Amino acid sequence: MLSETLDQGRILADAALERLLPSEGQRPASIHKAMRHSVFAGGKRIRPILCMEAGRMIAGSLPDGIEDLGAALEMLHTYSLIHDDLPALDNDDLRRGRPTCHKVFGEAIAILAGDALQTQAYEVLATLKCPADARVRIIEEVARRTGTINGMIGGQVVDLEAEGTKPQLETLEYIHRAKTAALITASVVSGGLYAGANDADIGNLRYFGQSIGLAFQIVDDILDVTQTSEQLGKTAGKDTAAEKATYPALFGLSESQTRADSLVEAAFASLASFGSRAATLKELAQFLVERKK
Repeated sequence: MLSETLDQGRILADAALERLLPSEGQRPASIHKAMRHSVFAGGKRIRPILCMEAGRMIAGSLPDGIEDLGAALEMLHTYSLIHDDLPALDNDDLRRGRPTCHKVFGEAIAILAGDALQTQAYEVLATLKCPADARVRIIEEVARRTGTINGMIGGQVVDLEAEGTKPQLETLEYIHRAKTAALITASVVSGGLYAGANDADIGNLRYFGQSIGLAFQIVDDILDVTQTSEQLGKTAGKDTAAEKATYPALFGLSESQTRADSLVEAAFASLASFGSRAATLKELAQFLVERKK
């Protein structure tokens, strides 16, 4: 059952994060408290779970130590959220139902907490329990998908620059594919690399990740319009207030949902060669477009 997969994935990811992150008592305590405040704020752990399930699909069972790779991906995701919430960027007070990092610890520590999570993530990636060539390819994949060229940081930049404008579809897709879908893609691809996937498998996993990553962000845009802050665990309506580039702003709610559903269908098709082994990844993709928060 999908609920079981999600629960087990969260437990594995959280245990790895607990083990890999410095304790709150480790000097300097302020930065480690800030890191843990955001990491353990109750996230869904979607990226680690996608990583682990991609690895399971390739290997036939969960590869030993892959939860550390998932934890590193979650550190990178959390660092991006801490920085996104800062006053200079999205200026948000609420994340996962809790005050954002800078509201609790101040802007300086929040910036450094994001930096520290990124640094910690690469330390974990460098010591993964997989063959050296796979480890290097994973580090390259993750670095590219979080960087400035078609990666997470590049998407954030274009998102900022597009505020207050009515974007063309090409700009909107670039923002979503880079800012959100790139790290989701890296999660799926890196899980496959960890498990020893061949180049053809990696190509299919990449297409799957790109498709569900874009669908995920389209649904996120829809939820920002249709759900309350209490339901989302973050401030609702922020995209509209900031005149951000979103799918609902360009296409409306119904057409946006149709596009997300079409992307999931394309993602399913990319996994056809894996047969029944792809069932869990397909369930996860469906969950991403049907979620309500």
